[in-house]
Amino acid sequence: MRITDVRFERLHGTYRTSAGHSVARQVGALDVYPEYRGRRPQAGDVYDDLGERPISEVYVFVDTDEGITGTFGPIYVDQAFQIDLHLRQHLIGKDPLATERIWDILSRQDRHARRGYMMMAISAVDMCLWDIRGKAAGLPVYRLLGGPTRDAIPAYVSTLGHATEPERVFSQARAYLEEGYTAQKWFFPCGPGDGQAGIETNMAMVRAAREAVGDASELMFDAWLGWDVPYAIEMGRRMAPYNPAWLEEPVAPDRIGAYAEIRRATGIPIAGGEHEYTRWGFKVLLDAEGVDVIQADPDWTGGITEMLKICALVSAYDKPVIPHGHSTLPALHLIAAQSPAVCPRLEFLIVHNPSKQWFHTEQFFPEGGMMRLPQTPGLGITLDEDRIESRTPLSWR
Repeated sequence: MRITDVRFERLHGTYRTSAGHSVARQVGALDVYPEYRGRRPQAGDVYDDLGERPISEVYVFVDTDEGITGTFGPIYVDQAFQIDLHLRQHLIGKDPLATERIWDILSRQDRHARRGYMMMAISAVDMCLWDIRGKAAGLPVYRLLGGPTRDAIPAYVSTLGHATEPERVFSQARAYLEEGYTAQKWFFPCGPGDGQAGIETNMAMVRAAREAVGDASELMFDAWLGWDVPYAIEMGRRMAPYNPAWLEEPVAPDRIGAYAEIRRATGIPIAGGEHEYTRWGFKVLLDAEGVDVIQADPDWTGGITEMLKICALVSAYDKPVIPHGHSTLPALHLIAAQSPAVCPRLEFLIVHNPSKQWFHTEQFFPEGGMMRLPQTPGLGITLDEDRIESRTPLSWR
């Protein structure tokens, strides 16, 4: 089998849902500047999912001479650009089942391939190759990886985009508990630039969430890179009595020493790694004792091929890997093939993950807090032609 083409399409359609989620903004790295801190949410940040809106997503397709096509998406247009301009030349004519060889070539072909959009592009290619392997074998990817280790995967609800006013947090957290979720993650609205009032606003959200679920649910909280060390330490100490399962990304990801300092000073678990790349980056983070939970994202950190190595590395440090949930299926396949001690659960972004599956024939949503496993060969991405109103081929060559 040989790769004959690598191509891209932007799919256009109309996203329809009856699930209404309030538009809300979270603290972020740009909040250090007042003009960004005061900005209201824009359509590109978070959106109200009630009703209809136009939707367009980019997909990558890797074709072979045996008629099997690997499909993955949605991806960022920046990833597609890197694949088309830089990676495609290393793929045409190659054996798509030789994923280790291809990954090594793609990671070596450019000295900037270690991180960022180039590594994210490699991740998307790798996902297509695993899709081809599964289709060629007639098996879901997790079967090729040694799974399943469980019949279904526990999912935690991630509330990016939800309103953060205490009364709304209380009602929504209680509703998720009643739906069967045993863990929830909430996103802080305020950071250092919001002063003491912002601290009180953040803590009101923490209290409301804990009061809503009692001791029956784990609660995680995400600062989305928007804090500094003193602020994170003060917030961590205030949060400690509410027994958070973790505080996520309190500062920018490259400030590894700061992660370790916050972890030591607060005594609460720290999570991170969503914006880290490859096993070598995670080894530095682990050696610094900066995190308790690793959140590598298969869409970004090198694909399934590299995630297998990251899981093996992290397990040697006795830390769990709970993949960041940029998309659902790659993480689901990976987790289903790992021990529950290594990958205990799946993140499901309740506002964003449904729209990312809009063009898929089969969609995956937690039921009773559990996610079923795909049964179709490959990753399980089959495009629903009835939802595709038009296609735009993309190329930069």
